[in-house]
Amino acid sequence: MTDTDAIPQPAGRTLWRGARLATLADPAGWGWIERGAIVTAGDAITWVGAESELPRDAGVTAEVDLGGAVVTPGLVDCHTHLVYAGDRAAEFELRLQGASYEAIARAGGGIRSTVAATRAADEAALFAAARRRALALRAEGVTTLEIKSGYGLALEHEARCLRVARRLGRELPLTVRTTCLAAHALPPEFDGRADDYVDAVCTWLPVLHADGLVDAVDAFCERIAFTPAQTRRVFEAARALGLPVKLHAEQLSDQGGAALAAAFGALSCDHLEYLSDAGIAAMARAGTVAVLLPGAFYFLRETKLPPVDALRAAGVPIALATDHNPGSSPTLSPLLMLNMACTLFRLTPEEALRGVTVHGARALGLHDRGRLAAGLRADFVAWGVEHPRELAYAFGQRPACRVVQGGREEPLR
Repeated sequence: MTDTDAIPQPAGRTLWRGARLATLADPAGWGWIERGAIVTAGDAITWVGAESELPRDAGVTAEVDLGGAVVTPGLVDCHTHLVYAGDRAAEFELRLQGASYEAIARAGGGIRSTVAATRAADEAALFAAARRRALALRAEGVTTLEIKSGYGLALEHEARCLRVARRLGRELPLTVRTTCLAAHALPPEFDGRADDYVDAVCTWLPVLHADGLVDAVDAFCERIAFTPAQTRRVFEAARALGLPVKLHAEQLSDQGGAALAAAFGALSCDHLEYLSDAGIAAMARAGTVAVLLPGAFYFLRETKLPPVDALRAAGVPIALATDHNPGSSPTLSPLLMLNMACTLFRLTPEEALRGVTVHGARALGLHDRGRLAAGLRADFVAWGVEHPRELAYAFGQRPACRVVQGGREEPLR
């Protein structure tokens, strides 16, 4: 998309009026303003409040009437694997016939099959497919997303996937954060040599970082992936480069990964169905966000619930994300994730919305978005609903929305 494709936006300060605001600006509550307005200048919010209290010196040069829409912060999808080729529909069928996700992975399917398809695809094809996915997320209100690598598993292919992710951020009206997940699975050329592969990953990170392709580093710490000791080596390499870390932790078993990640000040630990009390305590001390992924829980027909009550009691922030990937969560609907988080994990609608705004932003280390307040980034969505709880309630209905990204309303397409 080029600037000429955008809906024309006047220069100066814009008043977005006729809104019912869910600001989420305080630690609890919707932050509800029944007859609210937002003033933006460039990509920033300069004022939020009741329309009747708009300061006379607000300097407004243009107005946009939102027609009574409910306005929330722009959604943040803080965990996706958006760049890949192929699909894994055949494995979905195998699981329905009794095969487990772990058994399929150990037999050479799973992540490895997507790696083979991704390596075989050229960069143009990867970009075209990822662009469609990113636009589908944006059509449901996403203004910021994270994209992980991890389907290349060789320096050349990891770099290619990360370049595609960077290009999406340049060419689409979306903020894209990139995460290197080279420690995702063991590629076939390293069979039986996991430690050698980890050595290789640690040598790739400085190269990828020097090329400006990496915002954070992730790993999959699990029985079918990498041990805590191997994960630690990846994290040490990230720390030497000044890169923050994240972790796929405690999805299928308790490997103590969350406590390890927290010791490195991890931005987030994700999945967490088997998270222990010790892991929760470590995350709470470190300020690490718990990212719950109800799409993967549902799609894999898991039964072990993440310890939501214990996370709440410890004050660990809870984020939500689509975890879009071809093997365990092929969804492109953050709104469906809100509903699943409420129905499967018993989050409240407010907690769910905070999970894809306030806490989703925190899971990416971004503190300039996720709420509606003066001084923050002007990312917000105007929804055709009566109350924000409907976003979690009415699954599959995709309410009409208008997306404002960095103070500009861009067409949805």
